[in-house]
Amino acid sequence: MTSGTRGQAASLFFEHLLLPGGWARDARLTLESGLVAAIETGTESRPGEERHACGLPGLPNLHSHAFQRGMAGLAERRGPAGDSFWTWRDIMYRFVDRMTPDDVEAIAALAYVEMLEGGFTRVGEFHYLHHDRGGARFADIARMSDAIVAAAAGSGIALTLLPVFYAHAGFGALPPRPDQARFILDIDGYARLLEGADRVAASLPDAVVGVAPHSLRAVSPEQLRQLEQLATGRLVHIHIAEQVKEVEDCIAWSGQRPVAWLLDHADVDGRWCFVHATHMTDDEARAMARSGAVAGLCPITEANLGDGLFPAEVFIDAGGRYGVGSDSNVLIDSAEELRLLEYGQRLARRERNVLARGAERSTGADIHAAAMAGGAAALGVTAGLTIGAAADIVSLDLRHPSFAGRDTDAIVDGYVFAGGGRAIDCVWRRGEKLVSAGRHRDRDAIAERYRAVLSRIIA
Repeated sequence: MTSGTRGQAASLFFEHLLLPGGWARDARLTLESGLVAAIETGTESRPGEERHACGLPGLPNLHSHAFQRGMAGLAERRGPAGDSFWTWRDIMYRFVDRMTPDDVEAIAALAYVEMLEGGFTRVGEFHYLHHDRGGARFADIARMSDAIVAAAAGSGIALTLLPVFYAHAGFGALPPRPDQARFILDIDGYARLLEGADRVAASLPDAVVGVAPHSLRAVSPEQLRQLEQLATGRLVHIHIAEQVKEVEDCIAWSGQRPVAWLLDHADVDGRWCFVHATHMTDDEARAMARSGAVAGLCPITEANLGDGLFPAEVFIDAGGRYGVGSDSNVLIDSAEELRLLEYGQRLARRERNVLARGAERSTGADIHAAAMAGGAAALGVTAGLTIGAAADIVSLDLRHPSFAGRDTDAIVDGYVFAGGGRAIDCVWRRGEKLVSAGRHRDRDAIAERYRAVLSRIIA
C-alpha cells in the first residue's frame, strides 16, 4: 500500500468510483493533506497501490443528538395512557439530567464510530445540552461543546457543530420547565457559547460552526431576529413542524402554521435547514422549496417517534433539496435512512420508486445523490469527491451477495435496498482509513467506555 503521513493514503485505486458526474471505471484518487488532489480515470493500478472494488463519497449526516444514542431502546415500553413524541421527550429529559461532560463524550464517541461504520463521514451535531446537572453553569460555557469536539476527534468523524439556542417551553415565550434547565440560555449567553464553540471546534480539521434556534416553540420572535444577526455568514438549522400538536399550538399562537410563519418572518435562504418539516401543506412545501432551505429528514427517528411522513414528492417536484440525519440515533445506518425515506413514500402513496426522478432512473442512486448534495449544503461543505474536497470515502464489498451481477447505479440500488451497512468494507476520513472490514479501528475501546458509562447512568 502506498501511504502518506499519519496513516493517510497517498493514493487509492477503485475499479468503480462514484464521482459527481457519474460512475468512473479504473479510477485513481491522489491525496494530499487529506484532500483530493487529482482524479484519474480509465487508468491502471500501480504496484503496491491500495485497490478496492467500489468507492462512494461518504454521506453527510445533517442532524444528530449524539447523547441520545445512550437511550436507544430504553423508551420502547408502552405507558399507561398511550405514547407519543411528548411522552418520549419526558423519558429523554430524565435520561439527560444524569450525564456529565465525560459521559456525553463517551456516548457521542460510540455514536460517531457507528456513523462512520454506517457510511456517514460528517455529522451535523444539533447540540442543546449546555449546562451541568440541575442547570448549574460551567466555568467554561463551551464545556459540553468541547465534549462533542473531543468525541469527534476521538472517532475521526468530520463535525459541523450546531450549538442550540433554547429559551422557552412553548409558543408565546412560555417560561422553561425545570427539566429543561440544562438547555436554557439568553441571547448574551448564546453569543458567548457561539464564541466558545468556534474556539473548541478550531482544533478539528475543516470543522464548521452554525447557529441553531431549537424550534419556534423554544424561541421568541424577537430572539429569532437576534439570532439571525448572530448567524451572518453561518448555517442556520431549526426543528420545525415535526408534530401535529406543534402545528396546532403554532396556529393557536400566531394564526399560521410553523413553516408558513417562519418563511414570512425570517430571511430564509439556502443557508437554512428545516429539520423534519413533516407537517406542511402543499403550498408550504412549494414555498419552502423556493426559499432554498434544505429539508433535514430523519426517517428512522421519525418512524420511531411516530412523527408522520414528509410531503416529499410535492417538495422535490418544486425543486426542493433534502438530506438525511440520524437524529435520536436509535439506529445508525445511512443506507437505512435512504431506504426508509423511499419506503415511507411508497406506503403513503401505495406506489413504488416514488423518489426516482424520471422513467428508467435508479431510485437508490437518485436518493443517494440528493442526500449527498442537500446534506453537504446543510453542513457547509463540498458535495462528493472533487478536487480540493476532503477525501471522505466509503468502499463497498462487491463480493456481498446484494451486488451480484450489478454495475453502476444498480450497485447503489443493491446497497440502499438490500446490502445496507453490512456491505460497507472501508471508510476513509480525510484520506485516513478509520474503518476496515466494516469495523472502526477503535471500536473496542470506545464501546468499552460507553458500556461503563451506561451501566452507571441507567443503574
